[in-house]
Amino acid sequence: MSNSEPSPRAGGPTRRRVFTLGEKLAHLAAYDAACEEGQGGAYLRREGLYSSHITEWRRLRDAGVLEGKEPGQRVGRPSKEQAEIARLRRELDLAQRRLARTKAALDIMGKAHALGGDLRERGHRAGTQEVLMGAYDDLVTAGTTTRAAATLTGIPRATAARRHHHPTPVVRLAAPANALSEAERAEVLQVLTGVEFVDRAPEQVYATLLARGVYLCSPATMYRVLRENTLVTERRRQARHPARARPELTATGPGQVYTWDITKLRGPTKGCYWDAYVMIDIYSRYIVGAHVHAHESGPLAEEMIKEVFGVHGIPHVVHADRGTSMTSKTVATLLADLNVTRSHSRPHVSNDNPYSEAWFKTLKYAPVFPDRFVSLGDARAFLTEFVDGYNHAHHHAGIGLHTPADVHYGLAATTAARLSTTAEI
Repeated sequence: MSNSEPSPRAGGPTRRRVFTLGEKLAHLAAYDAACEEGQGGAYLRREGLYSSHITEWRRLRDAGVLEGKEPGQRVGRPSKEQAEIARLRRELDLAQRRLARTKAALDIMGKAHALGGDLRERGHRAGTQEVLMGAYDDLVTAGTTTRAAATLTGIPRATAARRHHHPTPVVRLAAPANALSEAERAEVLQVLTGVEFVDRAPEQVYATLLARGVYLCSPATMYRVLRENTLVTERRRQARHPARARPELTATGPGQVYTWDITKLRGPTKGCYWDAYVMIDIYSRYIVGAHVHAHESGPLAEEMIKEVFGVHGIPHVVHADRGTSMTSKTVATLLADLNVTRSHSRPHVSNDNPYSEAWFKTLKYAPVFPDRFVSLGDARAFLTEFVDGYNHAHHHAGIGLHTPADVHYGLAATTAARLSTTAEI
């Protein structure tokens, strides 16, 4: 890097975003307004928010926890009374919305029947159909479901859909043969901002849909559609590091090199932590072992390693940092007896255990990761469920968007062939 170029870490890492009470309430109001126009998912991507943020803030707002707080005052958990008030408020809001839709539907249908009856008496059958179609559109715009609108007007939903969609050929000079039409781009945008995929990156959406046998477009096209609608915003606090050559272990297949580390999980009170022991196969990114214990010790680490080796086999190398459990005599003796090479740290780099540290970030930055765990059993249950989903459902960018289980058990080639066939179709 030349001296004229700015350092990637110029200014240091930025602080994690903190939302004030006013900002939370403002985001909730803006999100609700966007949802009324069908743009809730787009608002989340534009503002760099997760749907879990909205869910938590709405729960606190409905419970009255966000009201009457001074600037900087900590927001606690709602009491039982506040939670009950929040539930009643949600039910009241839902009932009011249903009542408003019902009133709008009665008003629309009253006018439509009056006008339609007059047209029928005069023999204008086509005009009557147009009036009912207009009533159908008004009902849907007012928030009535298409099924209910079809029942009220007597117009099948398929008929309404055919009348609303009249695709016309779009002529463009020098346009690629496989370019998406405006309708297809709108469909892609709707999928990306929908409830299911609003929190997921385009690569994850692409891989998940391919696994279901659905091909919309490439991940690059998904990003292009998002950029055209100004919906690409970094949601995480990213620290930049200068590029440098780093010593690393390599594996040509599963079961050759394992890496493991221990991370802290917050308990129910301040100062209470539990330790999560996690071991990863660096070739397949498969989590071969994950345990949560009340404390950190060498014997507990030895117990986990024995269990992993008994299930997945003995590797050639086990990498770890220089923590007390990793360098303990019990672990060192076990690996030496099994003729497993020990690898510790990496010189001149900040991340001496990159695979484990990257996975811990994936775990703790996930929207479903709680701020604190209620009990040791709760932490164990959460880690078990998260690891199972990661191994079998997470499409990892480092292994060609395959799941770790597919690569670990040799199913990647079959899956790739099936997805390639789907993409060609």
